[in-house]
Amino acid sequence: MSRRHRAEKRHVNPDPKFGDVVVSKFMNSLMLDGKKSVAERIVYGAFELIEKKSKQDPVNVFHQAIENVRPSVEVRSRRVGGATYQVPVEVRADRQQALAIRWLIESARKRGENTMIDRLCGELLDAVNGRGQAVKKREDTHKMADANRAFSHYRW
Repeated sequence: MSRRHRAEKRHVNPDPKFGDVVVSKFMNSLMLDGKKSVAERIVYGAFELIEKKSKQDPVNVFHQAIENVRPSVEVRSRRVGGATYQVPVEVRADRQQALAIRWLIESARKRGENTMIDRLCGELLDAVNGRGQAVKKREDTHKMADANRAFSHYRW
């Protein structure tokens, strides 16, 4: 890590179809080997499927899914006098979004449907309804932080 100053945040352009920065970040995280057009096709295909299945605006569904997956607290390892404690800390807003995006993509990739479009659509709809792997991951993170509340005085 650099000792001079914090790395400056890169500006992400909004996606071409919906003009949404979060959708663009989601696409960039989904992208493998620099194949942005493939990632775009997957995301837009999933959005079309969401619109067919739920009869709602897919961007609103997407934002609701992100909101349901965002963690508010997480545990961080802190070494104090030879012992390592899992200390619960609040999560910054930008990290909340990044974790939510990462967890949604990770859990969508693990699903059993045939195409990535189907998997992503299923995971987003599950997240909106409060179920699915990504929501479970958030709940597990919160449970872990709650279980280690006794070590919160080690916060730095």
